Amino acid sequence: MTYRLVLMHPMDPRGAKLGGIETHVRLILSRHPADFSVLFVGVDEFGDCAPGEVRPLDVDGRRVDFLPVAHIPHDAINLASRTILGSTTFRFAAGAMRHLLAIRKAIGPGPASADLQRFEFAMIARLLGLPAVQMVHGEGSRDDKMDSLIKTYWFAHRFNERVALTLARRILCVNPNIVARMRREFPALAPKAEVMTVSVDTRRFAPQPFDCADGVFRIVFAGRLDEFKDPPLMFRVMAKLHARLNGAFEFHYVGASDPARYAEFEAIRAFSVLHGLQSAAGVAAIVAKCHAGVLTSFFEGMPCYLLETLSLGRPFAAIRLPQYDPLIVEGVSGEMVERTDPDLACESDLVDAFARLRDDVFARRLDPLRIHARVQPYSVETQMARLFDHHRALQGRRGHPARGATRRRLRPAASCMD
Repeated sequence: MTYRLVLMHPMDPRGAKLGGIETHVRLILSRHPADFSVLFVGVDEFGDCAPGEVRPLDVDGRRVDFLPVAHIPHDAINLASRTILGSTTFRFAAGAMRHLLAIRKAIGPGPASADLQRFEFAMIARLLGLPAVQMVHGEGSRDDKMDSLIKTYWFAHRFNERVALTLARRILCVNPNIVARMRREFPALAPKAEVMTVSVDTRRFAPQPFDCADGVFRIVFAGRLDEFKDPPLMFRVMAKLHARLNGAFEFHYVGASDPARYAEFEAIRAFSVLHGLQSAAGVAAIVAKCHAGVLTSFFEGMPCYLLETLSLGRPFAAIRLPQYDPLIVEGVSGEMVERTDPDLACESDLVDAFARLRDDVFARRLDPLRIHARVQPYSVETQMARLFDHHRALQGRRGHPARGATRRRLRPAASCMD
């Protein structure tokens, strides 16, 4: 029996949309088991695919069926929209509704289930008649800092959340805080929920030795510089650390955001290296040349950047969030400090923490292999098996086909890859 997984997310697997959810989606595409065929409903960044038509796609040597439902250029897909109609999420959902019959045809006749990363797409899965596994990636409340339209249209976000969680057959939450909130706010739905974080490819992000030959301490951050990441605090810490280390310091940024939108970046521009968007291999190579990572977020789900950086054997200094506790362990993989209000105290504490990390790295007191070991429970091999077991159960309990189910392989149209 071959199980059919329908994965829906507004990205192009060939493109460079960056984020923890996108990393999670790419791992599903590239590491799905042999008894699954995957239909990926996404968007076309390059304008070379016809919306609503299935194309075969190779993702790290694995075959998937790619069905784009909208064209969203790569220069717009990584930017937070200011209007609902212009948002990537809305354009994707509208395209999926337009091409609902094409999606249904591409699924084929046998058992299938949907894997969802966003609440907004739950009704699409319902209209397709698919049982769904809903992943819940985000935390935060209406009063928290954030760039996305969620803050402006919080009521719509909460409505979509309730609908999606009600319709889902299984709910996977990336940290225990989300499950605890669900028990408080949706007690009837809590039995469907469990903790499963995003995963890390520990083979691609294998531990690497520290390179300290030139005496320059390098800190890296990868991802979007959204408001909730608190870039102003991050940049002020980098400026003070540069002064503390007498200039033997660099800050490396991987991502599509313009750090200059924050006035605090000007003070660190001269010793910052902006790498722009990168593939997973590019991120791994850049992080391996650095010595530590930084996190100053007000809230998080479970950052892929955190897992990947630790997997490479690089420690962190971070503002403490409870989901980091098993990962960032003092004396092993970094240090955490408590957020203060005003933040001058935690800013100073972070500078001191990085200065200690620098000394420990250069004195070889930190072991990349021990740091890497912190993420083994979050590896693709450990976690993805659970995800696909849930889909097998939805399509046929204990691995048996659903009633009347047969599988045939869809014969897709010609490739849209060059």
